[in-house]
Amino acid sequence: MSRIYEERLSDSSFVDKVGHFYVESDCSYTCEAGLLWNMLIVTYKGQRSVTIWRPETQSGLMNFPAGAEFLFIHFKLGRFMPQMSLNSIGPRGILLPKASSQSFWLDSSAWALPNYQNADTFVDWLVRDGLLVHEPIVDAVLQNQPQDIPARTLRHRFLRATGLTQSYIYQLERARQAATLLEKGVSILDTVDQAGYADQPHLTRALKRFIGSTPAQITSVIQP
Repeated sequence: MSRIYEERLSDSSFVDKVGHFYVESDCSYTCEAGLLWNMLIVTYKGQRSVTIWRPETQSGLMNFPAGAEFLFIHFKLGRFMPQMSLNSIGPRGILLPKASSQSFWLDSSAWALPNYQNADTFVDWLVRDGLLVHEPIVDAVLQNQPQDIPARTLRHRFLRATGLTQSYIYQLERARQAATLLEKGVSILDTVDQAGYADQPHLTRALKRFIGSTPAQITSVIQP
């Protein structure tokens, strides 16, 4: 085993899940594209860092060095920091300044580093201080509820709160559906039809981008 991993759901209406893992030996994993931004706390060689990461919009290979410890706080869609535009975060994320060995700077205040056990309490403090808010437009749009605002305003608010477009979310969810069908033993051609792809190359491109595997690679895993 190259890493020890644990995760849990959260009672917070702002948090999707909290994950923690320790890397025992150098390893690499293919990470799928996602919908959720996260706060990542890394402990490595006696140093700690806090980074804000926007959702990864395509799969990729991630390298993890031995001895590193990671804490992820994944936030639900529509929850965001108003002082930080998710859409403007680059591929390396935003590294928050260090205040001390046990704290970091956020919005001109020093915050104690959270851990796996108290992450929900930490998030409650962010909400209390107005550093983390909820954009109800996102929930309404995802539930196909009509909105009485200009389309341009809706797109802007949705993008600001998620860092994503509605089109991207639809494409990712369709790719996940296709991967699930293949994992259940549905044939590639039937998956193309059921998931609504134009043809097999269309399915292959989508799965490689979002999941990191081709249809053949997914089906080969379930072969006896």
